[in-house]
Amino acid sequence: MMSPKPLPENRGSSHPATIRQTPVQIIHIVGNFMRIWSVYSMYRYLSQTGASVVLFMFCCLLPSCIWFLVAQKPWKGRALSNTQVVPSVVNGGITALYFILWGKGLKSCGPVRAILGEYSGAVLGVLSGVLYGRRGHVWKKVGGLLAMLASFYFLSQGWAMATYSPFHILLYIELFYLANSFYITILNASDDEARTEQLVGMKEMVVPILAGILSALRRVIARRVSLKNQLKRRLHAITLTSATCFLFPVAMWDMIIGSNNVELPFSAWAFSSNILFGMILIFYIDSIAEERLHMVFSSPRHLMVAGGCIIIMEIIYKMDFSLLGFLICAAILGFGIYEATSLDRSRRDSFQGSSSNGILDDQTEMSPLPT
Repeated sequence: MMSPKPLPENRGSSHPATIRQTPVQIIHIVGNFMRIWSVYSMYRYLSQTGASVVLFMFCCLLPSCIWFLVAQKPWKGRALSNTQVVPSVVNGGITALYFILWGKGLKSCGPVRAILGEYSGAVLGVLSGVLYGRRGHVWKKVGGLLAMLASFYFLSQGWAMATYSPFHILLYIELFYLANSFYITILNASDDEARTEQLVGMKEMVVPILAGILSALRRVIARRVSLKNQLKRRLHAITLTSATCFLFPVAMWDMIIGSNNVELPFSAWAFSSNILFGMILIFYIDSIAEERLHMVFSSPRHLMVAGGCIIIMEIIYKMDFSLLGFLICAAILGFGIYEATSLDRSRRDSFQGSSSNGILDDQTEMSPLPT
């Protein structure tokens, strides 16, 4: 008697997995869209009023840290060790410096360059390749670094702006001619508003690039301290509280002496959206995406989602925007990120399904942080 033909174990497994991930992907896209919307509202408020960036960031951090303290209660449950608390407090200082640099970069360089500058943290992948990678992978990571620098240089030269982009005239002969014609009509109708965004040089781009590197560093420290989500949230409450404490004296100094223009109270939408979407919601969204989708911040997939949201917001806010120039810069940046954070192909299968930091990917072992 013939036995029935055994069915392959993986048959049909990818399709249900994709269906299960679809709601999470939608949540990730919506969460990033709301966060980028808060960035544009914050940029418009800061650029129109000239308000203090440091004071604005402090006033957003304060209710955010209160929320995380009340929600996570890091003082309850299993006691946290010094090897977890001390790096989290140090990470708070890095986070405070990141918010200052990122806010100033947003105000001086605009939302497109500030948001894309956050992905500069992928340069830490080059460092991991030099320290832990093979020679072939080192050259790939260096090539990725050069591609990222080229993308930031093109952004600093205004390739993503209609006024300065060398590709803007090609928008008229693209396949989606009608959509771009409608967009150009809106852009010409608000030409006075679009001119408020000025061209910046590579020197000004250093600020958002440094902010992106600090952002990646604080994510790496948070992952190395704990890989468990519940514990990570408790430690994040300590990190944000520490950042608020570090930022408090700087904000008071800026309000009393350093700033000539302090706008109080802040814009209700810019203030509330930055707290809800830019600091609170995005933390949970990134945690879910990392756990369920295995999508870390410094990845081409994350950049693709952010790029789509940026295009929508640039059109809604009627910015000085070149679609083709932006797509070219984003494509070069995505290629650079892919090469700079690429895994060793022989180890990729063993790392799939495990939590990866997406930056120091070539490390097979993680040494504890010094306390």
